[in-house]
Amino acid sequence: MNIIVIMKQTFDTEEKIVIRDGQIVEDNAEFVINPYDEFAVEEAIRQKEIHGGEVTVVTVGPPRAEQALRTALAMGADKAVLIDSTGLELDEYSLSHILHAYIRNQPFDLILGGNFSVDNGAGQVAVRLAELLDLQQVTTITKLEIKDGKALLERNVEGDIEVVECPLPLLATAQQGLNDPRYPSLPGIMKAKKKPLEVLTVGQLGLAPEQLAPKTNVVERYLPQKKKAGLILKGEIPDQARELVRLLTEEAKVI
Repeated sequence: MNIIVIMKQTFDTEEKIVIRDGQIVEDNAEFVINPYDEFAVEEAIRQKEIHGGEVTVVTVGPPRAEQALRTALAMGADKAVLIDSTGLELDEYSLSHILHAYIRNQPFDLILGGNFSVDNGAGQVAVRLAELLDLQQVTTITKLEIKDGKALLERNVEGDIEVVECPLPLLATAQQGLNDPRYPSLPGIMKAKKKPLEVLTVGQLGLAPEQLAPKTNVVERYLPQKKKAGLILKGEIPDQARELVRLLTEEAKVI
């Protein structure tokens, strides 16, 4: 079974993010595999361990994204592909076309990706890729079983579970709860250094300019306002009620 995982390197959400002149400052920033993509990598490795085959991880990004690919290789993926997008302004539309240009020429039975990325939360790249590949897709999966060329999947649907069965090939996106990603072992880290990692440029994929032109643009980036300390009202209940109304009217200005 040939499995492709599309993944992204994102900021570590546990780290402090600094914005200067509307741009995220990358100096000394910590980057990791997007957490939802990590579920996809783990699931691909588990399916390979059951059914055999090969796992390829693919990302579009700057050269630093090689670190995330090496982590996926250390987890157990077999090979990696970095499509270097240095100097390009891309959005979900252009990213999906870049991935499509590469993946359409590769053999695969299953494509896995994260439900969304924690840096922008769009959740569009994987589903756009499925449309370009004319491929069946199931999103937000929390369970995957493959047998006799068919996939049985469970997905979260408004507080309940939907069960979907469909034949391969298939694209699915991973939701929290699908699995617990493994930590790369020391032997895995050593083996990852010898595993193939191919580096391509976007220009090598033969895309038309209109396929690379983003359909959206970022107008502004800013950090959320710091939360103020909570206020505890004291006194008799009628006095607290009057004070609450005053605060909501005069300070919060919500009524």
